[in-house]
Amino acid sequence: MGRGDRTLLSSSFGAAAVAYAEHRPDYAPTAVRWALKSAPGLRVLDLGAGTGKLTATLVALGADVVAVEPDPAMLTELRRALPSVRALPGSAEAIPLPDGAVDAGPAGNALHWFDMAVAGPETARVLAPGGILAGLWNVMDDRVEWLAQLARVSGSAAIGPRDTPTGRRAETAGMRLPTTGAAALFSSPERAEFPHGQRRTADSLVAALATRAGTLVMPEPEREATLGRIRAYLASRPETADCEFTLPMLTCVLRVRTS
Repeated sequence: MGRGDRTLLSSSFGAAAVAYAEHRPDYAPTAVRWALKSAPGLRVLDLGAGTGKLTATLVALGADVVAVEPDPAMLTELRRALPSVRALPGSAEAIPLPDGAVDAGPAGNALHWFDMAVAGPETARVLAPGGILAGLWNVMDDRVEWLAQLARVSGSAAIGPRDTPTGRRAETAGMRLPTTGAAALFSSPERAEFPHGQRRTADSLVAALATRAGTLVMPEPEREATLGRIRAYLASRPETADCEFTLPMLTCVLRVRTS
């Protein structure tokens, strides 16, 4: 993904901040615990925090959380939902914290938006020695037949390669973290996957897919056609047509450590 495309897509969420807060899933607590395992403490920076989906899980696990988010609309939703959390404007490339201020820096569905040539050293700067940088992604478990078909019906803008386990593994396998320079040394990546799920109706799943970056930047006629195709497919499936269902998901985690 080129820098221009990354900027366009990553900046699209603010217009849908309220819907994002309502419909996007949280993260499997087991995955979050694994991401933080062996961190030197529980001072945690939620990096690219969005509307606070990961922040809420971190707080529930007892972490002392600082949330950093560049989009004002997303930050407003985070502050509304979690008024007791310290929430700051900023980005992975310019973190408004002093050196060594946190023990871990997880990023929920955000690490792929970062310019790691800048964000890697900047994250290393604010981490204590032995601190953890982790990416967490919620993906749809397309080993389930109806979900695999949904991905084909939806098209890559709504359910892209990064939104399935195989695609996410390929994406993180090629992820490059800075490995030179005194302020930017990370260990070799560790990866794990954890079962997760979210209760849905057909309407709420369509609403969630409407908050995907690729969908948000579509021209309106194309967007409506895509969402209409998804609605028709969900109405045709016995798993999703007439009742609430659990959307099968995985929370995938990539974890590295500062030296």
